[in-house]
Amino acid sequence: MTGRRIPRAFFRRRTLEVARDLLGQRLVRLERGRRLSGWIIETEAYVGQADLGCHARVGRTDRNRSMWGPPGHAYVYFTYGMHWCLNVVTEPEGEPAAVLIRGLIPSEGMSQMRRRRPAGRALADGPAKLCQALGLDRAWDGHDLCRKDSRLFIERAPDLPAHRIRRSPRVGLDRVPEPWKSKPWRFRIAGDLQTLLPQEELA
Repeated sequence: MTGRRIPRAFFRRRTLEVARDLLGQRLVRLERGRRLSGWIIETEAYVGQADLGCHARVGRTDRNRSMWGPPGHAYVYFTYGMHWCLNVVTEPEGEPAAVLIRGLIPSEGMSQMRRRRPAGRALADGPAKLCQALGLDRAWDGHDLCRKDSRLFIERAPDLPAHRIRRSPRVGLDRVPEPWKSKPWRFRIAGDLQTLLPQEELA
């Protein structure tokens, strides 16, 4: 089962709206003709230079320059000296903001994901884990997720009802001052995911 690719207009909106609406959508990577994919179950919003939890707070750098680019592009960064993390750029070009993809439920290509994460019981329930499972690294930084020939993109699924969404503070911002530390800009799906996601994809 495949869906319609999400267009650029979806990402040109306010970052908090995009972060919420990405829940339940499917992230897809094409690799040698095969689909590796997962349903997005957790996101975080990072909004501009005023947001002291956002990489843009220090201004434009080689590391974060993709955040200033057009919406619908990937922003991939390295953290803790060992992990890659995937973000999707949001808002109009020139306004640095992005949504961190924090977790997936694998849907397709799980055998390949397990080869990349042989010791991992949970394949993609964290931002570093999902990048490892899908084989994403700095080479994907700046990749256009909205091109028709893109090898990394997001497919549209039905919107989630509001009662399935939970909000909380973002993770790992212990040294960030208030109010940014406690902004409820982390979004996740609540409840039994098997009642939400297509059963044939979970087999």
